[in-house]
Amino acid sequence: MRRTLSISRSFILLAVVSCQIVEAARKPNFVVIFCDDLGYGDLGCFGHPTIQTPYLDRMAAEGQKWTNFYVGASVCTPSRAALLTGRYPIRNGMMSAKRRVLFPDSQGGIPASEVTIAELLKSQGYATAAVGKWHLGHLPQFLPTAHGFDTYWGIPYSNDMDSQKGFPGYRQMAKKDSNYVAPIEQFNVPIVHDTEVIERPADQHTITRRYMQKAIEFIHQHQDEPFFIYLAHSLPHIPLYAGDEFLGNSRRGLFGDVIEEIDAGVGSILATLKDLGLAENTIVVFTSDNGPWLTFDTHGGSAGLLRDGKGTTFEGGMREPTIFWGPGHVKPTVQREMGATMDLLPTFCSLAGFDPPNDRLLDGYDLSSLLLGNTTQSPRDRMFYWREEELYAVRVGPWKAHFITQGCYGREPKREVHDPPQLYHLEHDPAEEYNLAELHSEEIAKIKSIAAEHMKSIQKMENQLTK
Repeated sequence: MRRTLSISRSFILLAVVSCQIVEAARKPNFVVIFCDDLGYGDLGCFGHPTIQTPYLDRMAAEGQKWTNFYVGASVCTPSRAALLTGRYPIRNGMMSAKRRVLFPDSQGGIPASEVTIAELLKSQGYATAAVGKWHLGHLPQFLPTAHGFDTYWGIPYSNDMDSQKGFPGYRQMAKKDSNYVAPIEQFNVPIVHDTEVIERPADQHTITRRYMQKAIEFIHQHQDEPFFIYLAHSLPHIPLYAGDEFLGNSRRGLFGDVIEEIDAGVGSILATLKDLGLAENTIVVFTSDNGPWLTFDTHGGSAGLLRDGKGTTFEGGMREPTIFWGPGHVKPTVQREMGATMDLLPTFCSLAGFDPPNDRLLDGYDLSSLLLGNTTQSPRDRMFYWREEELYAVRVGPWKAHFITQGCYGREPKREVHDPPQLYHLEHDPAEEYNLAELHSEEIAKIKSIAAEHMKSIQKMENQLTK
């Protein structure tokens, strides 16, 4: 009897050890939640006084809140291309001086020659899903299913496109009424499932909730294998819509309603991961494609203490509120080192245990050591701020030089070339108020040299936005 009991215990111990080995060997899941036109100051954990974001606040407390995290461009299309390819969009034809984003009549999109995060992870056995706003080409050859995603559910471009005649102008109505909600029929935007239009116009009152539900469905369906979900919200880009449960609840008005609904969706996704026992092996990233669209007054967000917003190369246009969460991987801290959405591709490759592609120049850096708490210094020490097809500014360490400046849509449209460049110390002056060019000519010379080397690496491809 004792011998039988001993053998049974041995089998149990062996089974437990085997399960632990399998769990340790499983590649981590990745979820990227990407907002549209969310400002640096639009979350509670980044200082907004009236918008309540309890789930994102908790996510930041349990994970890493990044205060110096950037996007690859200050408008939708090129910023999304930068995230998914790990490259400045000037390298793949996804940035233009004539049309800054793709439109419903555009014939171009993300080139087949580019390699996305989804394609790389899929090659390693990941199930992949894109949910939400795509904006990298609406024709079949440019949709997510042609670029590494097993499935897609969302809108192919911005939610204010396909505007229909006969309705009041949204901009004028938004200025008159901070809580104005446009009729759904005013914007004839489709919802696409894989490659087929399944709803038109999209019911944007329910779209945030449905995005969240699609992401959760995918998690349930693929809980036994590694997965990657790219959840790209189409809000708070205008026009603003909120679900019935959230409409009229926020002290910030309609804009706050929208953010608080997104926050609740984040909470549901994190709760699902915990309920299914996946939280310890999942990394969730929350950020936005660019800064707030300031010309829409209360229908636009806030860049907090940062200067300007969407469309510009000032900090308010390209520095985004960013959170990394992953109880089994991410060491909780407030991360003040520099990072960017382009870093996600090499970071995910590293965490999943394989090398990023070496047949092209990547602009991303592997941030995994910072996330895991193995180092306190970021491999990224510089950022290049492109607007349209010109290099407007460069940051190296704390110093940022502006070679060209221009305000956001409808505000300070004048383009100014600076010689010498304007110079700001972003750690002392994140609002870019005090030009120190006359006092630090050596920093300007250093940044100019780095900018010149960067420019040598740029080989422009066929422009996709003007096709």
